[in-house]
Amino acid sequence: MKLDALNSNPIAILICADPNASLNFQQALLASSPHCTVKWLEDPRQIVPALLQDHYALVLIDIDGSRIDGEDLVRAIRAHFAPVELPVLISHGPLSLDKRNAALAAGANDWLSNPIDTTEAMLRINNCLTLGTLYRSNKAIQNKLEDEIKTRTAKLDMLIDSGLMMSMEKSRSKLLKHILVEGQRLLNCDGGTMYLVTEENTLRFAERTRDDHLPFEEIALYDKATGQPNEMYASTYAALHNQTVIIDDVHQKTRFDCSGTRKFDALTGYHTVSLLTVPMAPRGGKVIGILQFFNAKDSSTGKIMSFPPDIIDLVGALAAQAAVALDNLQLVQNQKDTTENIIRIMAEALDSKSPHTGHHCVRVPELAFMLAEAACKETHGPLADFNFASEDEWFEFRVGAWLHDCGKVTTPEYVIEKATKLDTIHNRIHEIRTRFEVLLRDAEIACLQARLRGQDETAVNATFEQRKAELMDDFAFIAACNLGKEAMHPADIERIETIAQTKWLRHFDDRLGLSRDELHRRQGETQTPLPVEEFLLSDKACHVIPRKTQQKPRAELGIKMTVPENLYNYGELYNLSVQKGTLTLEDRYKINEHIIETIKMLEQLPFPDTLKRVPEYATTHHETLDGQGYPRRLSASDLSIPARIMAIADIFEALTSADRPYKQPYKLSKSLKILHDMKLKRHIDPDLFDLFLTSGTYRKFAELFLEPGQIDDVDISAFLSSASH
Repeated sequence: MKLDALNSNPIAILICADPNASLNFQQALLASSPHCTVKWLEDPRQIVPALLQDHYALVLIDIDGSRIDGEDLVRAIRAHFAPVELPVLISHGPLSLDKRNAALAAGANDWLSNPIDTTEAMLRINNCLTLGTLYRSNKAIQNKLEDEIKTRTAKLDMLIDSGLMMSMEKSRSKLLKHILVEGQRLLNCDGGTMYLVTEENTLRFAERTRDDHLPFEEIALYDKATGQPNEMYASTYAALHNQTVIIDDVHQKTRFDCSGTRKFDALTGYHTVSLLTVPMAPRGGKVIGILQFFNAKDSSTGKIMSFPPDIIDLVGALAAQAAVALDNLQLVQNQKDTTENIIRIMAEALDSKSPHTGHHCVRVPELAFMLAEAACKETHGPLADFNFASEDEWFEFRVGAWLHDCGKVTTPEYVIEKATKLDTIHNRIHEIRTRFEVLLRDAEIACLQARLRGQDETAVNATFEQRKAELMDDFAFIAACNLGKEAMHPADIERIETIAQTKWLRHFDDRLGLSRDELHRRQGETQTPLPVEEFLLSDKACHVIPRKTQQKPRAELGIKMTVPENLYNYGELYNLSVQKGTLTLEDRYKINEHIIETIKMLEQLPFPDTLKRVPEYATTHHETLDGQGYPRRLSASDLSIPARIMAIADIFEALTSADRPYKQPYKLSKSLKILHDMKLKRHIDPDLFDLFLTSGTYRKFAELFLEPGQIDDVDISAFLSSASH
């Protein structure tokens, strides 16, 4: 009888016995099976090192000898090997029963009685070996299961990590690449291609893991002639039916046309065999794209194989994650586009509100973007560390730039467009001219009446002509003052006041036809019987519009501008006496107040974290580095580089604008000279102004937006040499 457990494969047995017993053991084992190899040890101290060095299926220990303590030896073996892992068989004689029992208690599996019976030995050895064989088989199965679990867990971890990464990725190109690379890792395949569904119902190549170029042609999902679904390709079928398609070999006959893949292989030298096509569909279920992976590889051999069905669900999950991520990214982008377009339309509407400010709200952002791009490219000098590191930061700056004058929606057009000193809703010079007309008519009537009374006609006519000339000259002077000279001299103010003392006779009630508010402002006036004499020019109480408490900026806004006591002052003398330009103190504040309104509008909006700096970028372009700007008189340390960029853009556009009613557009050289003076006074950032010149941004903007006659030659070195920091 042979040992069944030993018939198929040779096994190694370790024997520890006295020399006298070795022959009996060896004969019994050889008789049981010729496949058995035996190693003999006489010194029990060598048995554990031998077991740790080589693999043995069974240990036989003869405890009859006085040199071998079976109990201690078994305990030493069990310190390293469990009974099911390494069976230990004890042989003993009739006088060693106590030693046998102690060895069994210490962990021996079975025993043989000396002298050894071959049949008994075969049965007991076979039982022990069967136990070891079962243990090793179970261990192998357990190891295999553990490996499979580890592999599955690793793929699930990969899928989870991939989902987290895709949910955070904000770059569309990076997201597309990541989806394919993660799919390639998950499938252990050679590569992948992504198609996206277009608005024209075609599949367009969007990304590929290999370096070869993507085809430009698109695959129609529907036949143009018949309108029927195009199901001849695996990609179109997957997109149309939202189903995964597996092709084991594209060179074998399949229900799908794989000629395109084979043609692509012929052009690139690649050889595609297995193909897996997975649709990407977000929440609504509509397919937005296709993932197509090729040439799955055996993880142990690296050979090309079919895609295993058990991995398809994981790839489907990846595709679903990818679809949701792409859909979310598109939604976010659409939201950004919509927001930016609304803001841009608002800026354009502000310009449309006041045609004389033209395209200021559009041109300032354009110039700001140019200068910001130049600053981001700097790798040396004081601007080397500045950069908009992400699209979110660029978007934040763009929104701030577009909204930089949104407060002008509250500024009255007649103030923005105040081309003359007497402008309100209309130019009140006509009212004053009418008074001069009345005085001229009165002079003419007086002349005619004198002639009727028989006075000397020559003298009377001479007096009339002299008066007429005086009136004509005075009105011409007042009209010239109305235009807003560069500066009014004290003598001009004195002459205005002298002319104002001239009186004219009013015959009509000046309260008729007034609005309720106008009548309210005049309720404290004393009515004088008509006709009544009035001054040719006057500052009346009704000309003053008081400022109400709610029209003053709240303290928490931190506004440090001087707020005029009155909201408006329409006094004729007061307006005509403006020293420079056309704006009164109240007018100037009303125009500057737009930045306060911008602050009030933007700082109460709940901007997300990615847009937190929009109010800063939009509201600081009138601040200066010397702390004397408005409305908060911020210092240089309070002004970021983007805020300083906005200041230069706003000033340069205003200087060069050809559509301002109160000034002529400056030429390029004069505009830069003014900016240079502001640089020296630390009103604007000197480093950014230098970059504005050296990068050519000033000329690029000029060529796009200035009138040809404004663009003259400029020696920028004159503006760079006197830099002040």
